[in-house]
Order: sequence, then C-alpha cells, then structure tokens
Amino acid sequence: MSPQDIARYLAVAKARVVASTYPDDLVLAADTIVAVGDTLCGKPVDPSDAAHMLRRLSGSTHTVVTSVALVCQNKGMEVVDSQISSVQMRTLTGQEIDTYVASGDWCGKAGGYGIQDDDPFVTRLTGSHTNIIGLPMEIVLPMLTQAGIKRTH
Repeated sequence: MSPQDIARYLAVAKARVVASTYPDDLVLAADTIVAVGDTLCGKPVDPSDAAHMLRRLSGSTHTVVTSVALVCQNKGMEVVDSQISSVQMRTLTGQEIDTYVASGDWCGKAGGYGIQDDDPFVTRLTGSHTNIIGLPMEIVLPMLTQAGIKRTH
C-alpha cells in the first residue's frame, strides 16, 4: 500500500470505531504518515526508535501524508480526503538528535519530530503547514462545511 492508502485506511478505521459508539454524532479522525523513499515512519515506540527515525530523516526531503475521515454512522456519511506535503530537513548532528530525543518532544509524532517544536529541523516545506502538524485545515474546513457545520468567527 502507498503511504496515502495507509493513512486513508487508518483514518477511516479510527473514525468508524468511534462512530460505532456514537452513531448519531459526526466523528473526525486523522492519520499522518511520514515517508522517506520507500521507508514509512509512523510514531516512534521508544527513544531508540525516535533516534533511528531522526537519523533516517536527517538531510532528507520526505513526504508527509495526512488523511482525514468524517463519519456519521446513522446518516450513512463517510467523507475522506488527504493532503500531501514535502519537507526538507537539514542534516542533524548526533548531539542534536540525542538532545531532541532526551527532550521527549518526539513522543506521539509521526516521523519522531514536530514542525511546531522549538527547533523542528525543517529548512523548507512545500504544501500545507497544518498537514505537517497533523490536521490539514485546508481539507478539514470544507469537509465540515459539507457536513453542515458552519464556521463562526
């Protein structure tokens, strides 16, 4: 499966699970996958895994794919969309990786880093900044509008 197919599958699966408990409610779920070449980077399981991912991403241009699913079980509604962005990361030193991993900022983040962190290591991005954070508002807002949720300021 492609990174987009995996992210889509996981976002829909998450939304369906919650929607089965709350069948009358709109459920929004997302999943983000980081891919460098053929290697997929999900969320690191421990500090060693985080360091390994950061070494792999160091100096790379990688892809960030986030899929978002909006589901309402009783209305038979299931809307899914994806956003793809490209991220260029500067080359990291071993000390930088060790310091970042020790900070714990990698926890719960696809690819083991967050662009919103103090030093996200990112030198360039193409696409959506909110996608790289993990919830691409460029696709979420139209999905919510389609579901009848109006935006108020």
